[in-house]
Amino acid sequence: MKEYSQPKLPYDKSDLEPAISRLTVEYHYGKHEKAYIDNLNKLINNTIYADMELEDIIRQADGALFNNASQAWNHIFYFFTFSPDGGGEPSGDLRKAIDEQFGSFENFKEEFVKAGTAIFGSGWVWLSKDNNGKLFITQTSNAGNPIRDGLIPLLTFDVWEHAYYLDYQNRRADALKALWNIVDWDIVESRY
Repeated sequence: MKEYSQPKLPYDKSDLEPAISRLTVEYHYGKHEKAYIDNLNKLINNTIYADMELEDIIRQADGALFNNASQAWNHIFYFFTFSPDGGGEPSGDLRKAIDEQFGSFENFKEEFVKAGTAIFGSGWVWLSKDNNGKLFITQTSNAGNPIRDGLIPLLTFDVWEHAYYLDYQNRRADALKALWNIVDWDIVESRY
């Protein structure tokens, strides 16, 4: 059986401050993400999913298994998009696609934050692409993931309250806007 484990973050827990506090990283990645991975390992034990890649589990599973597999993947994807040296703007082919499809990088950021704040309840806002490189801003509720729709995720912001409440209380838009300061565009571009 494949045993999933929680990867060590490539930065210290306080390195993303003030965008994300040390306390939020400790709870969000340290406890929430660990629980998803622990539950995933329990749920795949002695099932057809025991040796599957995580993305295949996300595509095929339902219920609790889907929720824990997708949340495990989503959180790793989210936290490994950030860097204490992040911020700025994308360049290269990704920037060209953003400018062509959203008018400008500023317009893209506004649309992305607007989509994230419009999600009722818990979920994720995503920048994804299709196989032709066309970009999409999508919203998913709960553990949703654009992989299930055949898209390739490039960037996500978590809009579950546990992602921002300790730092921003009910100010979701402020939390999302702060994340632009820590996005590592080299990582996002490598996914494009």
